[in-house]
Amino acid sequence: MTMNGQQHSLTDSLHYRAELQTTLSSGDNTPLWLNANKYGLSSLKTTNGYLRGAVYRPLSADDGRKWGVGYGADVAVAAGFTSKLVVQQAYVEGRWLKGVLTVGAKEYPMELKNQELSTGAQTLGINARPIPQVRLALPDYWTIPGTHNWLALKGHIAYGKTTDDNWQKDFTGQHNKYTEGALFHSKAGYLRIGNAEKVLFSLELGLEMANQFGGTAYRFHSDGTFDDEVHQQGGLKGMLKALIPGGSDTVDDLYTGGAGNSLGSWLARFNFDDEEWGFSIYADHFFEDHSSMFLIEYDGYGEGTDWNVKKDRRFFLYGLKDIQLGFELRLKDARWIDNIVAELFFSKYQSGPIYHDHDEVISDHIGGQDNYYNHSIYTGWQHWGQVIGNPLYLSPIYNTDQSIYIKNNRSKAYHIGFSGSPYPRFHYRMLGTYLKGYGTYDKPYSDPRKTVSLLAEACYTFPSTSVLKDWSIKGAMGADFGKLMGDNFGLQMTIAKSGLF
Repeated sequence: MTMNGQQHSLTDSLHYRAELQTTLSSGDNTPLWLNANKYGLSSLKTTNGYLRGAVYRPLSADDGRKWGVGYGADVAVAAGFTSKLVVQQAYVEGRWLKGVLTVGAKEYPMELKNQELSTGAQTLGINARPIPQVRLALPDYWTIPGTHNWLALKGHIAYGKTTDDNWQKDFTGQHNKYTEGALFHSKAGYLRIGNAEKVLFSLELGLEMANQFGGTAYRFHSDGTFDDEVHQQGGLKGMLKALIPGGSDTVDDLYTGGAGNSLGSWLARFNFDDEEWGFSIYADHFFEDHSSMFLIEYDGYGEGTDWNVKKDRRFFLYGLKDIQLGFELRLKDARWIDNIVAELFFSKYQSGPIYHDHDEVISDHIGGQDNYYNHSIYTGWQHWGQVIGNPLYLSPIYNTDQSIYIKNNRSKAYHIGFSGSPYPRFHYRMLGTYLKGYGTYDKPYSDPRKTVSLLAEACYTFPSTSVLKDWSIKGAMGADFGKLMGDNFGLQMTIAKSGLF
């Protein structure tokens, strides 16, 4: 193919990566930060590892053209994982001007957060295996014409299908709730305010929303006997309801919520960047329904026979208590410490402990107990046992009772992480997290369970002039101390080779 007088091939800029990882731990599980935020390519087994190979052509190979083509295949053979063969990524994508269409499973980074040092994103995180999907995106900020470079937008919309049906059956032994054929939808939009040519600061605002819909849920009684199966609407109608939250689930009665499992986050990030240093302050507020999304609920119903009729202009206000707050300091010319992140995480409120939808006797409408990441029909905001959002919500793979349920979603935590590159080709990071878990409103812990999770990780990439050109070696130590995740200590070694064909 010839373009602008130059020969062009879809095999130009073809990259490869081969990786071998081994993890050895003592205690009940692999420590949190040796397992979490690895796009689900990890395990709690105290002895685990994988051999991974990837071939990919990035879209950036066609920078400078109006169009671009990218693709990738990333496969791992694993031991001690939820499956022996893991197709981590398999996708093709095309770009026209700024828009990108991707089909397949691909790892997407978090938005508005540090990928290495943050605890994670509450809605669209990097903790679970990628979900195969069709995704239309504006991945980089596009400046809105006529705003003199002060306003820019980016975002995406996607539909896909989860791949963990067989794992759910095996994990539950088909004696606890599981789902088959669940579909996935996500959408997000981000607005950046600030002209980099005139000011040193910018403000980014975002909304991330997601939905699990369609498929069949199999539900069981507390003694493990079968209860019923619930068929949820898929197809075009299901896709439309996921796009515009509303309607009701199959088993809803008078007190209807939105169809499927809908959730999301409000995001904000303020950035300041000088030549030598910069900082950011950011927030991530998670929501499961209107009470936590808008912090307001209609509360003006009538009484008696008018118990379900809207009578008065009266509303109930909720507090903005559940939030992930972060601070990031960037030292651009420093070597030993070039990036510091500190975060506060709080999810105890969940619109309060009272759940009441009003009735003939009591007209007050107060909806609490949002039960983050859990759902009455679906197995919650998880994929292959790992929560899709922030791993400070306890993933179902920690459960020993064969239930796919987030048992700790009410927590407060303090987290710090820092990184540096003190020598050429040598990079490290360190994480420390204190987490205090309270369980859930329905099943609270009799005593709060505390844990401290630590990570020390260093990576060295061999120089291009050495015999080991394109090779890197990474070592990590992780530990947990406390009752929530147990006392665990682990070592992880990763050897990788990457380059161009």
